[in-house]
Amino acid sequence: MSFTGNIKNEISNIEYSNSENIAELSAILNIGVKIFDDRFEIYTENISVARRIYKLLKETYHIEIDMDNTGVNKLRKNKLVLLIIKDKFDFILNDLCILKNNKRLYLPEQYLVDEDKDKQAYLRGAFMMCGSINDPKTSRYHLEFVISNEDTANYINDLLNEMYFKSKVIKRDKNFMVYIKESEKISDFIKMINAFNSLFYYEDIRIYRDHKNMTNRLNNCEQANVDKMIASSNEQLEMISKLKEQYDFDLLDDKIKTICIYKEKYPESSMAELAMIISSETEKPISKSCINHRFRKIKEMIKK
Repeated sequence: MSFTGNIKNEISNIEYSNSENIAELSAILNIGVKIFDDRFEIYTENISVARRIYKLLKETYHIEIDMDNTGVNKLRKNKLVLLIIKDKFDFILNDLCILKNNKRLYLPEQYLVDEDKDKQAYLRGAFMMCGSINDPKTSRYHLEFVISNEDTANYINDLLNEMYFKSKVIKRDKNFMVYIKESEKISDFIKMINAFNSLFYYEDIRIYRDHKNMTNRLNNCEQANVDKMIASSNEQLEMISKLKEQYDFDLLDDKIKTICIYKEKYPESSMAELAMIISSETEKPISKSCINHRFRKIKEMIKK
């Protein structure tokens, strides 16, 4: 599988907030939708992206969706996945700023991308539909979005430059290409869309190819680890909050209560650090795997 395919597979399995999902869907439909009198259709060559679109539409709008994966791209000889939406199709197109008063729109309303996280989600959705990144093993670094509508291309370019990616847009045949050439900016983009495994791969090869900039390039990997730790810590704190909402905290098992109390007391600690703190303060040895097991149990309790 290509490097771009690996990135899209990776980011297709990440959970986000409702507003981010809406912004992502708006970009996906803006770039990939075909509108008919009684339905709209979305084509993609990536099955993981197709599943993500299916899931987002299903969970957001509670509709029936037909999926067909028998099509073939005649030019590239790749399989195509087709999603057909007939249920609430007018409402969805209006809600995602694709149609307004039966007029096709190519730019989202401001409220859809009001926050930075929603702008990032919009760019993530655009990348899923029309983005690609050269494998860093090749001789040049290159990220591009190939977009048929000029207004959309300029909007994507403006969003990228707003986030300091130094992108440019040019006309190529019948389409418009928004592209980034700087290797560090491409690395930052991969990080922004949360493709951390792909980021590690990309950075390893950059380091191998250019030892002079090794320190700067390792910073992205280190920051990615920090971001993952912060995300994990925030998820644990959110689970504890939900647990307290659903259960009488005083009646919970002492082992679960201990984990919750110390995690809230030391919110920025990793599981390894938390294990050391609890072992030291309670004089009862506990391992990182035990901490992890108890958080899994908390997650199961919340689901029940």
